[in-house]
Amino acid sequence: MNKQRIVVYGVVLVILVLLVYLQFQHWRTFDWDKFIEHSRDLTWRHVIHGIVLIYLAYVLRAVRWKIFLRPVRPHTSTIALVSPTLVGFTGLAVLGRPGELIRPYLIARRVNLSFASQLAVWAMERIFDLGAFTVLMVLAIFLPTKLRAFAATRPVYYHWLHVAGYLLSAMVLGLFATAMLVNYKGPAIAAWMEARFAHSAQNFGHRIAQRVREFAGGLNTIHGPFSFLQLSVVSIVMWWLIAMSYKEVTHAYGATMHDMNSAKVLLLMASSMVGSMLQLPGVGGGSQLATIEALDKVFQIPRELAVSCGILLWLVSFVAVVPVGLLLAHRERLSIRRVAEESERAEAAEPIPTSPTG
Repeated sequence: MNKQRIVVYGVVLVILVLLVYLQFQHWRTFDWDKFIEHSRDLTWRHVIHGIVLIYLAYVLRAVRWKIFLRPVRPHTSTIALVSPTLVGFTGLAVLGRPGELIRPYLIARRVNLSFASQLAVWAMERIFDLGAFTVLMVLAIFLPTKLRAFAATRPVYYHWLHVAGYLLSAMVLGLFATAMLVNYKGPAIAAWMEARFAHSAQNFGHRIAQRVREFAGGLNTIHGPFSFLQLSVVSIVMWWLIAMSYKEVTHAYGATMHDMNSAKVLLLMASSMVGSMLQLPGVGGGSQLATIEALDKVFQIPRELAVSCGILLWLVSFVAVVPVGLLLAHRERLSIRRVAEESERAEAAEPIPTSPTG
């Protein structure tokens, strides 16, 4: 682990410790007996359903990657991509951000393409993730859903929900416009960025230019309107499955949480995604705290129940993949930490192409 990463993790740890301290200062009356009771009286059928839905979402991630690969590897099967997908997300859960590159690295080896070409796919995947979640979130906010109850009971939150909906929509439209610009002027933009920041520390200009080329390469993986439509539908269905997993987990706590409908769990997912910006490898932290705060402050769930549910949501949505991922890694004789290090070295060494052909 390099010094920069140690500093980043140190800062994140300090922030998380401070947040936890503030939480327990605020929750001095926290009833641990109630927390244990809520955690013990779960309906495990709902938890299992949640885990199954999360695994189905991983399968859809493999399906989506197969669509990206169709122009250059049309005969790649979804099954062949499931294993590196599960191992990759296991690496992300165990190692945190250093494990992010494991999945494209393993897929590149599996289908015999360059790692850089799969980084391009990985970049596009993130755009589709954000776009799909935004579609679901905007529908929940602006269509007649049960979130409208906030207008009467929590008008401030309802107002900010609309603001968030407009901001998300603007962000996705901005990304679409940027994608169109990079699609037509990618090489010129990359060259300008590299020259503009050539004298910055730590090759900043080169790294920005590399990301622009990576993004441009990812755009080349979308071949026509039908491919775009397939990728969009798969992405939306995948995020809907994740939302249904959240709903199943919340309903595992019985009548107190049965009011958590689809629209509300999307809002809960949004808070978890914002909190995930502060994560420690194998520990998490930010997503759990953000989820607990949303349950407590926004949905007015009892504090002990909110803590139990926040932890369980993190375990189901983020950690449940680890046992199967480790088993697959062992079967394929892979060291997750070594693969993560190899992928980081490969990213630093390999130029980003402007097409997905590798």
